[in-house]
Amino acid sequence: MFDRQARRRLAAAAAGLALALTGGVTAPAVAAPGAAAAVPASDWLHVQGNQIVDEAGNPVWLTGTNWFGFNASERVFHGLWSGNITEITRSMANRGINIVRVPISTQLLLEWKAGTFGTVNVNTYANPELAGKNSLQIFDFWLQLCEQYGIKVMLDVHSAEADNSGHIHPVWYKGAITPELFYQGWEWVTNRYKANDTIVAMDIKNEPHGTPNDTTRAKWDGTTDIDNWKHTAETAAKRILAINPNVLILVEGQEIYPREGETWSSPNTDPDLSPNYYYNWWGGNLRGVRDHPINLGANQDQLVYSPHDYGPLVFNQPWFDKPFDKTTLTNDVWRPNWLYLHENGTAPLLIGEWGGRLGQDPRQDKWMTALRDLIVEHRLHQTFWVLNPNSGDTGGLLLDDWKTWDEQKYALLKPALWQHGGKFVGLDHQTPLGGAGSTTGISLGQRYGDGGEGGDTTAPTAPGQPAASNVTSTGATLTWTASTDNTGVTGYDVLRATGSGAASVVATVSGTTYAATGLTPSTAYTFSVRARDAAGNVSVTSAGRAVTTTAGGGGGEDRGCSATYKTISAWTGGFQAEVTVRNTGTTASSGWSVNWTYPSGTTVGSAWNGVLGTPAVTVRNVAHNGALAAGASTSFGLIGSGAAATPTLTCSAS
Repeated sequence: MFDRQARRRLAAAAAGLALALTGGVTAPAVAAPGAAAAVPASDWLHVQGNQIVDEAGNPVWLTGTNWFGFNASERVFHGLWSGNITEITRSMANRGINIVRVPISTQLLLEWKAGTFGTVNVNTYANPELAGKNSLQIFDFWLQLCEQYGIKVMLDVHSAEADNSGHIHPVWYKGAITPELFYQGWEWVTNRYKANDTIVAMDIKNEPHGTPNDTTRAKWDGTTDIDNWKHTAETAAKRILAINPNVLILVEGQEIYPREGETWSSPNTDPDLSPNYYYNWWGGNLRGVRDHPINLGANQDQLVYSPHDYGPLVFNQPWFDKPFDKTTLTNDVWRPNWLYLHENGTAPLLIGEWGGRLGQDPRQDKWMTALRDLIVEHRLHQTFWVLNPNSGDTGGLLLDDWKTWDEQKYALLKPALWQHGGKFVGLDHQTPLGGAGSTTGISLGQRYGDGGEGGDTTAPTAPGQPAASNVTSTGATLTWTASTDNTGVTGYDVLRATGSGAASVVATVSGTTYAATGLTPSTAYTFSVRARDAAGNVSVTSAGRAVTTTAGGGGGEDRGCSATYKTISAWTGGFQAEVTVRNTGTTASSGWSVNWTYPSGTTVGSAWNGVLGTPAVTVRNVAHNGALAAGASTSFGLIGSGAAATPTLTCSAS
């Protein structure tokens, strides 16, 4: 490890590269003026802050797709029954796919290890180059094609067994596939390709998931229990990196994580009735990293977190049942589950799966566009799901003939593919994306081998120190002087710290004003801001502004507010209720609170979309639902003990 890091430092020095940390986020490395960049001899990648960089410290952007089949019972890429493997691979490269995530199974890896090969479903008339080859030989042939066309590869253990529905099983062990065999499968494939820098990344396990009601489910904590995904991912990663310390390690999340005050033993019969857990997409919940981060020791610079995210056509999550846009999705779903890891500079993010059908549901199209824009804004790494047209709930980039591209879907994806100077950028230093003589792509060496010309590497200036006004017990209005930039500022990250704690991003806004809501009375906060531009450059963080909220609800204009109580369901000894809060005033509010008193013996045990407090029963807004325009409404829910009742509510807004 020391020698590897020493080589990187020497390469960076030779290229004249400087690294600046800005507000906890790694800024892009910039070549010294007039210096010729050193082209690394290999294409291995590693991590600096929230970026992935090459051996010389140049930031890279992994932008690709998935191609499944090796994980399934066919044990080979789907589509080779009609499409040609060379034409499909070349078309991906020509259209800007610089990395392909390849789902496999542990069972297949163990079969390859044992030299056991079954019949593969390949049309040799369409693929004469594959005649007589077994599944491993076909995979090796495809790796050579990727090298020829400048594409890099990520392996993903999609399931324990070679099964078209194997991904439905929630964990990495099943039947004869034990946790130890899961590790051994990874060790075998790592050792086989340890000298081949075409395979640059390993996604340890696809979509660990499960709920407390499931017999088997994945959890994330500090134990070494068999179902602890965090411990399993660390163990697998360390065994892989002991063989090849240069490969990137991708760790996905799981489905649920206990809410504050709950544990993995807390019951949860239904997420709507007993919300003791935060739910998200399979593999998309990375809240546990806050409490139990992955620790790879000396190889921490190979770690990438990899959530998955989908739209309502895959599953109608609760956040799609109300009006939403990119801002609400960021605040309600993406930031608390995984975006915070990028914003706080913890590690890079690679969205391993996202995608779906277009033109069938306006909400679906809105979600996919919003996530695409988030990916582009933050230059998040991504592999779109999926190339295959036979993905039932999403469709693919290719149409059913396995040759024609879905141009509407590709047009949506294209801005999220790495481009420079009108051409797609590959991850191979010598081979252009698209191969020798490509007219659509360039190599990484071409991108950085000219002394760093081209591309915006200038960060915006630091914004002004925020000024605070309209400070109340639960909110404040912040304003600041705008940054300047050579190409233009696209947004500002607002950071907040409580007391002496570390600052974290609480919002990203396009203007120079932010209404902070959901604050705690009589509490000291420090707010600061930083600017970003379209190239992903991030400014130095501004000076902080200390703000102490008032003890009561005063300090701001009194606004109209109403609250309506509704019992959703009741059972012996308990009930669920919902309260709708509406701004009845003529101006926007920045926060609200609702108070009531239950009959003796009735209490509230938990609440969501609101902060439970005292005296009597008091619920105030959380960060994402305090600001209400005139006439707008929001709601919160609660679980009570005792007899259900309909109390008289008092609502106040600020």
